[in-house]
Amino acid sequence: MGLTKDFRQTTYARAQRDGSFRKSLLTEAINAYLSDEETIGKAILKDFINATVGFEKLATIVRIPSKSLHRMLSPNGNPSTANFFAVLRALQEEIGVQLKVRAA
Repeated sequence: MGLTKDFRQTTYARAQRDGSFRKSLLTEAINAYLSDEETIGKAILKDFINATVGFEKLATIVRIPSKSLHRMLSPNGNPSTANFFAVLRALQEEIGVQLKVRAA
């Protein structure tokens, strides 16, 4: 079942006003990827981008067309490692966080 419009609007509004929430969304997206839940990771990352910088601005920053970014993060998308990390670097810089990987 898809997310409701109200849920998305609530999430986006909170992401706009709460830096801790933005950081948590990005962290959850990466944790999903690392836990072999790529589809979930892409969905969270897509929502994160929509709620923060937006696809058009991100496309300009990473020099990848917006449509290509959308395809990369679609359920069947398969971003290259270089493109994926370019997106992560740009998002971290835009929202002012630095993610670090630690062994659990």
